[in-house]
Amino acid sequence: MISLGIESSADKLGIGLIDSDGNILSNIRQTYKPPFGSGIHPREASEFHSTNMPAAIEEAFQQAGIAPEEIDLISFTKGPGLGPCLRIGVIAARTLALSLNKPLMPVNHPIAHVEIGCLEGDLKDPVVLYVSGGNTQVIAFSEGRYRVFGETLDIPVGNCLDVFGRNAGLSDKQLPMGRVIELEALKGSKFVDIPYVIKGMDVSFSGILTHTTKLLSSNNYDLTDIAYSLQETVFSMLVEVTERALAHTRKEEVLVCGGVAANKRLKEMLNEMSLSHNAVFKGLDANLALDNGVMIAWLGILMHNSGVKAKLEDTIIDQHYRPEDVPVTWK
Repeated sequence: MISLGIESSADKLGIGLIDSDGNILSNIRQTYKPPFGSGIHPREASEFHSTNMPAAIEEAFQQAGIAPEEIDLISFTKGPGLGPCLRIGVIAARTLALSLNKPLMPVNHPIAHVEIGCLEGDLKDPVVLYVSGGNTQVIAFSEGRYRVFGETLDIPVGNCLDVFGRNAGLSDKQLPMGRVIELEALKGSKFVDIPYVIKGMDVSFSGILTHTTKLLSSNNYDLTDIAYSLQETVFSMLVEVTERALAHTRKEEVLVCGGVAANKRLKEMLNEMSLSHNAVFKGLDANLALDNGVMIAWLGILMHNSGVKAKLEDTIIDQHYRPEDVPVTWK
Protein backbone atom coordinates (compact mmCIF):
# COMPACT_ATOMS: atom_id res chain seq x y z
CA MET A 1 0.00 0.00 0.00
CA ILE A 2 1.16 3.54 -0.83
CA SER A 3 -0.25 6.57 0.99
CA LEU A 4 0.00 10.20 -0.03
CA GLY A 5 -0.02 12.64 2.88
CA ILE A 6 -0.95 16.32 2.80
CA GLU A 7 0.17 18.51 5.70
CA SER A 8 -1.03 22.12 5.76
CA SER A 9 -1.77 22.96 9.40
CA ALA A 10 0.37 26.10 9.67
CA ASP A 11 3.26 27.68 7.77
CA LYS A 12 4.55 24.48 6.16
CA LEU A 13 3.07 22.76 3.15
CA GLY A 14 4.14 19.11 3.15
CA ILE A 15 3.48 16.40 0.58
CA GLY A 16 4.80 12.92 1.33
CA LEU A 17 4.56 9.41 -0.08
CA ILE A 18 5.30 6.30 1.98
CA ASP A 19 4.51 2.61 1.62
CA SER A 20 3.18 0.20 4.23
CA ASP A 21 6.69 -1.13 4.90
CA GLY A 22 7.76 2.32 6.06
CA ASN A 23 9.81 3.16 2.98
CA ILE A 24 9.73 6.93 2.37
CA LEU A 25 9.24 7.50 -1.35
CA SER A 26 9.18 11.29 -1.32
CA ASN A 27 9.09 14.14 1.17
CA ILE A 28 8.40 17.61 -0.24
CA ARG A 29 8.15 20.63 2.06
CA GLN A 30 7.66 24.31 1.29
CA THR A 31 7.48 27.02 3.96
CA TYR A 32 5.51 30.25 4.01
CA LYS A 33 7.78 33.07 5.15
CA PRO A 34 5.91 36.01 6.74
CA PRO A 35 7.21 39.56 6.33
CA PHE A 36 10.07 40.46 8.67
CA GLY A 37 8.89 41.22 12.18
CA SER A 38 5.46 39.62 11.86
CA GLY A 39 4.02 36.24 12.70
CA ILE A 40 2.06 33.80 10.56
CA HIS A 41 -1.02 35.37 9.00
CA PRO A 42 -3.48 32.47 8.47
CA ARG A 43 -5.02 33.88 5.29
CA GLU A 44 -1.67 34.66 3.69
CA ALA A 45 -0.29 31.25 4.67
CA SER A 46 -3.34 29.54 3.18
CA GLU A 47 -2.87 31.48 -0.06
CA PHE A 48 0.73 30.27 -0.14
CA HIS A 49 -0.44 26.67 0.29
CA SER A 50 -3.11 27.05 -2.38
CA THR A 51 -0.66 28.55 -4.87
CA ASN A 52 2.05 25.94 -4.29
CA MET A 53 -0.07 22.82 -3.73
CA PRO A 54 -0.30 21.57 -7.37
CA ALA A 55 3.44 21.87 -8.02
CA ALA A 56 4.31 20.28 -4.66
CA ILE A 57 2.08 17.27 -5.38
CA GLU A 58 3.56 16.89 -8.85
CA GLU A 59 7.09 17.10 -7.43
CA ALA A 60 6.29 14.43 -4.84
CA PHE A 61 5.18 11.98 -7.53
CA GLN A 62 8.22 12.78 -9.65
CA GLN A 63 10.56 12.24 -6.70
CA ALA A 64 8.88 8.93 -5.90
CA GLY A 65 8.91 7.84 -9.54
CA ILE A 66 5.29 6.71 -9.53
CA ALA A 67 2.06 7.83 -11.17
CA PRO A 68 -0.89 9.21 -9.18
CA GLU A 69 -2.96 6.15 -10.10
CA GLU A 70 -0.51 3.92 -8.22
CA ILE A 71 -1.33 5.26 -4.76
CA ASP A 72 -3.89 3.49 -2.58
CA LEU A 73 -4.79 6.10 0.03
CA ILE A 74 -4.89 9.88 0.49
CA SER A 75 -4.28 11.15 4.02
CA PHE A 76 -4.57 14.72 5.23
CA THR A 77 -4.28 16.74 8.44
CA LYS A 78 -7.68 17.16 10.07
CA GLY A 79 -6.24 19.27 12.89
CA PRO A 80 -5.22 20.92 15.06
CA GLY A 81 -4.02 23.95 13.17
CA LEU A 82 -4.98 27.21 11.49
CA GLY A 83 -8.43 26.96 9.92
CA PRO A 84 -7.68 28.58 6.53
CA CYS A 85 -4.54 26.47 6.12
CA LEU A 86 -6.26 23.22 7.10
CA ARG A 87 -9.05 23.91 4.60
CA ILE A 88 -6.60 24.10 1.70
CA GLY A 89 -5.29 20.64 2.65
CA VAL A 90 -8.69 19.00 2.89
CA ILE A 91 -9.86 20.55 -0.39
CA ALA A 92 -6.78 19.20 -2.16
CA ALA A 93 -7.24 15.78 -0.55
CA ARG A 94 -10.91 15.58 -1.52
CA THR A 95 -10.15 16.66 -5.07
CA LEU A 96 -7.49 13.97 -5.46
CA ALA A 97 -9.67 11.31 -3.86
CA LEU A 98 -12.58 12.05 -6.18
CA SER A 99 -10.48 12.28 -9.33
CA LEU A 100 -8.44 9.13 -8.58
CA ASN A 101 -11.25 7.22 -6.83
CA LYS A 102 -9.14 6.60 -3.73
CA PRO A 103 -10.16 6.47 -0.05
CA LEU A 104 -9.55 9.43 2.26
CA MET A 105 -8.09 9.36 5.78
CA PRO A 106 -8.26 12.41 8.10
CA VAL A 107 -5.51 12.23 10.74
CA ASN A 108 -4.48 13.95 13.94
CA HIS A 109 -1.37 16.11 13.54
CA PRO A 110 0.29 15.46 16.95
CA ILE A 111 -0.25 11.70 16.70
CA ALA A 112 1.26 11.76 13.21
CA HIS A 113 4.41 13.29 14.74
CA VAL A 114 4.46 10.52 17.35
CA GLU A 115 4.00 7.65 14.92
CA ILE A 116 6.62 8.78 12.40
CA GLY A 117 8.98 9.13 15.37
CA CYS A 118 8.21 5.60 16.48
CA LEU A 119 8.81 4.33 12.94
CA GLU A 120 12.12 6.12 12.48
CA GLY A 121 13.34 5.48 16.02
CA ASP A 122 12.14 1.86 16.13
CA LEU A 123 10.17 2.62 19.30
CA LYS A 124 7.17 0.71 20.64
CA ASP A 125 5.66 2.72 23.48
CA PRO A 126 7.51 5.95 24.34
CA VAL A 127 6.77 8.94 26.50
CA VAL A 128 6.65 11.72 23.92
CA LEU A 129 7.63 15.37 24.23
CA TYR A 130 5.89 17.12 21.35
CA VAL A 131 7.27 20.63 20.87
CA SER A 132 6.59 22.97 17.97
CA GLY A 133 5.51 26.46 17.07
CA GLY A 134 1.87 25.55 17.62
CA ASN A 135 1.96 22.83 20.29
CA THR A 136 3.74 21.83 23.48
CA GLN A 137 2.56 18.57 25.05
CA VAL A 138 3.82 15.53 26.93
CA ILE A 139 1.99 12.55 25.44
CA ALA A 140 1.92 8.83 26.21
CA PHE A 141 -0.28 5.91 25.20
CA SER A 142 -2.61 4.63 27.93
CA GLU A 143 -5.87 2.66 27.89
CA GLY A 144 -6.53 2.79 24.17
CA ARG A 145 -5.65 6.43 23.48
CA TYR A 146 -2.78 8.87 23.44
CA ARG A 147 -3.14 10.86 26.65
CA VAL A 148 -1.82 14.37 27.29
CA PHE A 149 -0.02 14.26 30.64
CA GLY A 150 1.07 17.88 30.53
CA GLU A 151 1.00 20.85 28.17
CA THR A 152 1.48 24.59 27.87
CA LEU A 153 -1.06 26.76 29.63
CA ASP A 154 -0.61 29.61 27.18
CA ILE A 155 1.79 29.81 24.23
CA PRO A 156 3.83 26.90 22.80
CA VAL A 157 7.58 26.84 23.32
CA GLY A 158 8.22 27.25 19.60
CA ASN A 159 6.08 30.38 19.52
CA CYS A 160 7.98 31.73 22.54
CA LEU A 161 11.29 31.26 20.74
CA ASP A 162 9.96 32.67 17.45
CA VAL A 163 8.59 35.84 19.01
CA PHE A 164 11.71 36.35 21.12
CA GLY A 165 13.80 36.08 17.97
CA ARG A 166 11.66 38.63 16.14
CA ASN A 167 11.78 40.97 19.14
CA ALA A 168 15.57 40.63 19.10
CA GLY A 169 15.69 41.54 15.41
CA LEU A 170 16.98 38.14 14.33
CA SER A 171 16.25 36.90 10.83
CA ASP A 172 17.55 34.38 8.33
CA LYS A 173 15.87 33.60 5.02
CA GLN A 174 17.28 30.08 4.96
CA LEU A 175 16.89 28.97 8.59
CA PRO A 176 13.85 28.72 10.89
CA MET A 177 13.93 31.09 13.87
CA GLY A 178 14.50 28.25 16.34
CA ARG A 179 17.73 27.33 14.60
CA VAL A 180 18.82 31.00 14.50
CA ILE A 181 18.31 31.25 18.28
CA GLU A 182 20.12 27.94 18.78
CA LEU A 183 23.16 29.36 16.97
CA GLU A 184 23.02 32.55 19.06
CA ALA A 185 22.79 30.49 22.26
CA LEU A 186 25.95 28.60 21.33
CA LYS A 187 27.83 31.92 21.56
CA GLY A 188 26.48 32.72 25.03
CA SER A 189 28.30 31.86 28.24
CA LYS A 190 26.76 33.92 31.05
CA PHE A 191 23.52 32.65 32.57
CA VAL A 192 20.87 35.29 33.17
CA ASP A 193 18.09 34.56 35.68
CA ILE A 194 14.80 33.87 33.90
CA PRO A 195 11.49 32.75 35.48
CA TYR A 196 11.07 28.98 35.64
CA VAL A 197 7.34 28.27 35.38
CA ILE A 198 5.95 24.78 35.98
CA LYS A 199 2.47 24.23 37.40
CA GLY A 200 1.95 20.57 38.19
CA MET A 201 2.63 18.82 34.89
CA ASP A 202 1.95 21.94 32.84
CA VAL A 203 4.28 24.71 31.70
CA SER A 204 3.88 28.39 30.90
CA PHE A 205 5.97 30.51 28.55
CA SER A 206 4.15 33.85 28.11
CA GLY A 207 5.68 35.41 31.22
CA ILE A 208 9.12 34.15 30.20
CA LEU A 209 8.70 35.80 26.79
CA THR A 210 7.70 39.10 28.43
CA HIS A 211 10.67 38.92 30.81
CA THR A 212 13.26 38.17 28.12
CA THR A 213 11.85 40.92 25.89
CA LYS A 214 12.39 43.37 28.75
CA LEU A 215 15.95 42.08 29.14
CA LEU A 216 16.54 42.89 25.48
CA SER A 217 15.27 46.46 25.84
CA SER A 218 17.32 47.09 28.99
CA ASN A 219 20.59 46.88 27.04
CA ASN A 220 22.25 45.42 30.15
CA TYR A 221 22.77 41.96 28.72
CA ASP A 222 24.31 40.51 25.60
CA LEU A 223 21.81 38.94 23.18
CA THR A 224 23.81 35.71 23.06
CA ASP A 225 23.63 35.35 26.85
CA ILE A 226 19.87 35.96 26.87
CA ALA A 227 19.38 33.39 24.08
CA TYR A 228 21.54 30.89 25.95
CA SER A 229 19.66 31.45 29.21
CA LEU A 230 16.26 31.28 27.52
CA GLN A 231 17.07 27.95 25.90
CA GLU A 232 18.49 26.44 29.08
CA THR A 233 15.48 27.54 31.12
CA VAL A 234 12.62 26.49 28.84
CA PHE A 235 14.33 23.23 27.89
CA SER A 236 14.94 22.38 31.56
CA MET A 237 11.23 22.92 32.20
CA LEU A 238 10.33 20.58 29.35
CA VAL A 239 12.77 17.91 30.47
CA GLU A 240 11.39 18.07 34.02
CA VAL A 241 7.77 17.44 33.03
CA THR A 242 8.86 14.72 30.60
CA GLU A 243 10.81 13.04 33.38
CA ARG A 244 7.76 13.13 35.66
CA ALA A 245 5.65 11.45 32.97
CA LEU A 246 8.37 8.84 32.46
CA ALA A 247 8.49 8.06 36.17
CA HIS A 248 4.69 7.92 36.40
CA THR A 249 4.10 5.67 33.39
CA ARG A 250 7.22 3.53 33.96
CA LYS A 251 7.81 3.35 30.25
CA GLU A 252 11.25 2.57 28.87
CA GLU A 253 11.43 4.88 25.85
CA VAL A 254 11.46 8.65 25.31
CA LEU A 255 10.80 10.43 22.02
CA VAL A 256 10.97 14.12 21.14
CA CYS A 257 9.12 15.29 18.04
CA GLY A 258 7.85 18.48 16.44
CA GLY A 259 9.78 21.37 14.94
CA VAL A 260 11.65 22.31 18.12
CA ALA A 261 12.82 18.68 18.35
CA ALA A 262 15.47 19.57 15.77
CA ASN A 263 17.33 21.50 18.49
CA LYS A 264 20.52 19.64 19.44
CA ARG A 265 20.70 21.06 22.96
CA LEU A 266 17.18 19.88 23.78
CA LYS A 267 17.97 16.39 22.53
CA GLU A 268 21.19 16.35 24.56
CA MET A 269 19.31 17.23 27.77
CA LEU A 270 16.57 14.67 27.13
CA ASN A 271 19.15 11.98 26.42
CA GLU A 272 20.92 12.65 29.73
CA MET A 273 17.61 12.46 31.59
CA SER A 274 16.61 9.24 29.81
CA LEU A 275 19.93 7.58 30.60
CA SER A 276 19.43 8.32 34.30
CA HIS A 277 16.22 6.26 34.11
CA ASN A 278 17.72 3.50 31.95
CA ALA A 279 15.36 4.53 29.16
CA VAL A 280 16.07 4.64 25.43
CA PHE A 281 15.93 8.13 23.93
CA LYS A 282 15.32 8.95 20.28
CA GLY A 283 15.18 12.27 18.45
CA LEU A 284 14.47 13.01 14.81
CA ASP A 285 16.47 14.76 12.13
CA ALA A 286 15.00 18.09 11.05
CA ASN A 287 13.67 16.51 7.85
CA LEU A 288 11.10 14.52 9.84
CA ALA A 289 11.01 16.57 13.05
CA LEU A 290 9.49 19.54 11.22
CA ASP A 291 5.93 19.31 9.91
CA ASN A 292 5.89 17.07 6.85
CA GLY A 293 3.57 15.09 4.60
CA VAL A 294 5.27 11.74 5.27
CA MET A 295 4.06 11.62 8.86
CA ILE A 296 0.49 12.26 7.71
CA ALA A 297 0.77 9.55 5.07
CA TRP A 298 2.19 7.04 7.57
CA LEU A 299 -0.52 7.55 10.19
CA GLY A 300 -3.07 7.22 7.41
CA ILE A 301 -1.69 3.77 6.58
CA LEU A 302 -1.74 2.69 10.24
CA MET A 303 -5.35 3.79 10.63
CA HIS A 304 -6.49 2.27 7.32
CA ASN A 305 -4.82 -1.07 8.01
CA SER A 306 -6.51 -1.23 11.42
CA GLY A 307 -9.94 -0.92 9.84
CA VAL A 308 -10.63 2.81 10.14
CA LYS A 309 -12.71 4.22 7.28
CA ALA A 310 -13.91 7.75 6.52
CA LYS A 311 -16.78 8.93 4.35
CA LEU A 312 -16.26 11.99 2.17
CA GLU A 313 -18.84 13.97 4.15
CA ASP A 314 -16.98 13.17 7.37
CA THR A 315 -13.68 14.59 6.18
CA ILE A 316 -13.95 17.94 7.91
CA ILE A 317 -11.28 19.93 9.71
CA ASP A 318 -11.06 20.50 13.47
CA GLN A 319 -8.81 23.34 14.61
CA HIS A 320 -8.79 21.97 18.17
CA TYR A 321 -8.42 18.26 17.40
CA ARG A 322 -6.66 16.74 20.40
CA PRO A 323 -4.70 13.46 20.61
CA GLU A 324 -7.03 11.98 23.21
CA ASP A 325 -9.98 12.48 20.82
CA VAL A 326 -8.64 9.67 18.62
CA PRO A 327 -9.35 5.98 19.44
CA VAL A 328 -6.05 4.21 18.77
CA THR A 329 -7.05 1.10 16.84
CA TRP A 330 -3.62 0.25 15.45
CA LYS A 331 -1.77 -0.61 18.68
